[in-house]
Amino acid sequence: MAKKKTKTSASSKPKLKAPSFKLSNQQKLVLGSFLVILGLLLFIAFVSFIFTGKADQSTLSEFMSRDAKPENWLNKTGAWISDFFIQRGFGVASFIFSGLVFLSGVYVLTNSSLIKLRKHWFWGTLIVIWFSILFGFFAENLDILGGTIGFEMNSYLQDYLGKIGTSLLLVFFLITYLAIRFKVTAETFKNIFHRASKDFKQEFKPSDEDISIPIDNDLSSEAEDIKSAFDLNVEIPPKKKEVVVQEEKPKPRPEVIIEEPEMTIEVEEVAEELSETDNLSNKLVEDYGQFDPTLELSNYKFPSLNLLKKYESESITINQEELEENKNRIVDTLNNYKIGIASIKATIGPTVTLYEIVPDAGIRISKIKNLEDDIALSLSALGIRIIAPIPGKGTIGIEVPNKNSTIVSMRSVIASQKFQKSEMYLPIALGKTISNETFVVDLAKMPHLLMAGATGQGKSVGLNAVLTSLLYKKHPAEVKFVLVDPKKVELTLFNKIERHYLAKLPDSEEAIITDNAKVINTLNSLCIEMDNRYEMLKNALCRNIAEYNVKFKARKLNPNDGHMFLPYIVLVVDEFADLIMTAGKEVETPIARLAQLARAIGIHLIIATQRPSVNVITGIIKANFPARIAFRVTSKIDSRTILDGSGADQLIGRGDLLFTQGNEMIRIQCAFVDTPEVEAITDFIGSQKAYPDAYLLPEYVGEESGTSLDVDINDRDILFRDAAEVIITAQQGSASLLQRKLKLGYNRAGRLIDQLEAAGIVGGFEGSKARQVLVPDLVALDQLLKNETN
Repeated sequence: MAKKKTKTSASSKPKLKAPSFKLSNQQKLVLGSFLVILGLLLFIAFVSFIFTGKADQSTLSEFMSRDAKPENWLNKTGAWISDFFIQRGFGVASFIFSGLVFLSGVYVLTNSSLIKLRKHWFWGTLIVIWFSILFGFFAENLDILGGTIGFEMNSYLQDYLGKIGTSLLLVFFLITYLAIRFKVTAETFKNIFHRASKDFKQEFKPSDEDISIPIDNDLSSEAEDIKSAFDLNVEIPPKKKEVVVQEEKPKPRPEVIIEEPEMTIEVEEVAEELSETDNLSNKLVEDYGQFDPTLELSNYKFPSLNLLKKYESESITINQEELEENKNRIVDTLNNYKIGIASIKATIGPTVTLYEIVPDAGIRISKIKNLEDDIALSLSALGIRIIAPIPGKGTIGIEVPNKNSTIVSMRSVIASQKFQKSEMYLPIALGKTISNETFVVDLAKMPHLLMAGATGQGKSVGLNAVLTSLLYKKHPAEVKFVLVDPKKVELTLFNKIERHYLAKLPDSEEAIITDNAKVINTLNSLCIEMDNRYEMLKNALCRNIAEYNVKFKARKLNPNDGHMFLPYIVLVVDEFADLIMTAGKEVETPIARLAQLARAIGIHLIIATQRPSVNVITGIIKANFPARIAFRVTSKIDSRTILDGSGADQLIGRGDLLFTQGNEMIRIQCAFVDTPEVEAITDFIGSQKAYPDAYLLPEYVGEESGTSLDVDINDRDILFRDAAEVIITAQQGSASLLQRKLKLGYNRAGRLIDQLEAAGIVGGFEGSKARQVLVPDLVALDQLLKNETN
């Protein structure tokens, strides 16, 4: 199975990436050591300044002179830094800065949580400012206690609050700090006061009341002896006597409730235990960074907006006279049928204006809906469409085409912020809605798109708009196109970007498929690609392509195990009806299979047809294509086939379309991208450095085109025995099974199937079914092969 793989050569230039602030272990050691030493140096310089600061004042102006000899223990640098922080800064409170720098180095060296470090810096800085103001409060002149900042801030505060106000403000800030930083409450101060009061009373309590010993009356004589012994200062040895003490009910002791201050619990986050594979991937990411799929084409430049045409008549002009005239005709027509209107509002779009009306109470909606033709007659307009009611609103909509339509250029939708800032996987800018908003949708979420419309109504322009959107947003490494063009003229311009964006079969000369026979092979090849990708996802324990690629970029998947970065694949079929007429089930079956299963592994289908009849758009196709685009069609039947409802037959053409994803229908004016614009874009991309070849899909050879079954035993493949064991063990005879189990290309797997059939191990070709396995177990296989040699 031939695959297109992205290789990184030594000569390829690295792509400029955003700076990463994640440090390696070596960088953490260097930075942490630097901060620890810097903190110590600051502390030494600050301590020296207290003793040598005044003496060094005269040398600060001669900092650049080598003759100056300051007395600071760190010489001129220490004198200058100390003067900056203490004399001209925050005073002696600057010592806290040296501690914070030292603590930062410890945090970096021990790989501790930087969230806690940020908290220490925040509160530490506030404490520095508070102490500077506090020390400056007691300093009559500028000195090193509060520094310049403390002195000046005190002067400013005392000019407005006085000394009493300034001191109370400092107390308030201290209380605020304690309350927020240490969760101190009024109860905390109350408990501290009670505890101090109790200790004070206990200290001055009389000693004879300290100990209370209940004495039984029967022991009074012994108590007298003890008393006399005390009077005579005689030490009495303890007597070994059995004393029966009658239990008395203990006197209730006064209960003292000690309320502990409210404490904050510090939760230590324990990192999840990593496996050996995760440790290895993290090490690789630290050393080399994440895998970059765009590295091979790191200098690739996206097309610029200047390649797209800018039209003069892009801005919508409000024709007040036309609006008033249409409003009066709508109101008069409804009044003729005794339908009153409470209010009416107009929303002007590029080609259509939406009139929202609120009928009087008691008016049936169906009555207005049935007047569609009458309103069209009164307005003398083509393509009147009534939405009764508008989803999500309590109004009825009447869409009326504008007399002078506005062109929606591709440039205007591509340049919109909604498209440029979209975080979608496959963003598509279709055009503008009635409210003149750019309509952007994600193809990956659709997940497949069905387009239909009569000849000349804008399907091909719509396809070009889809492809242009992806070319402006996705790198060649991220998306590949499989283009099917039975007309042979619609998509030929994209041949120029074959080695950038297109995918094809290995033996195909042209990437754009125009031969219907090759379409069948391509679709089946995509099915094999789908199966291979699902196998990769299963081995990687991922549910979809997005998770898989994230894991691969994080270097958690080994390319030696068959893993690779998976680009999205978009299959575009320009004329589906022609394929159904010529190939029928051979085309419908793989397309239905892809539509059902390919969403998770990044293969998305866009199918267009000018004949939306039930024999072309079958039930299987419709069930798996929830997203539909309908351009103007000729009959209500065609509209119901494509949209499951009417409306497409009332469009005005020239890019006017209805879009639905299974819920409400949205009317959009498709963005217009002309052939010269597409040519300019493909020329710009095609002139840049490209991959050596187009993205190669897996090989596919129809099983019915196998060679003669008279296969010589001596010409058998060396893996014949292994293939036979795989087939018999699984009891499933298919080439794709051999591909997955033995890691073979499809051609070799097909030859093995032919040899197995010739040996009588598997049955003949049965269409899309797997071949029947004729050998029940491995013992029977040994007997069969033994008989052949005899």
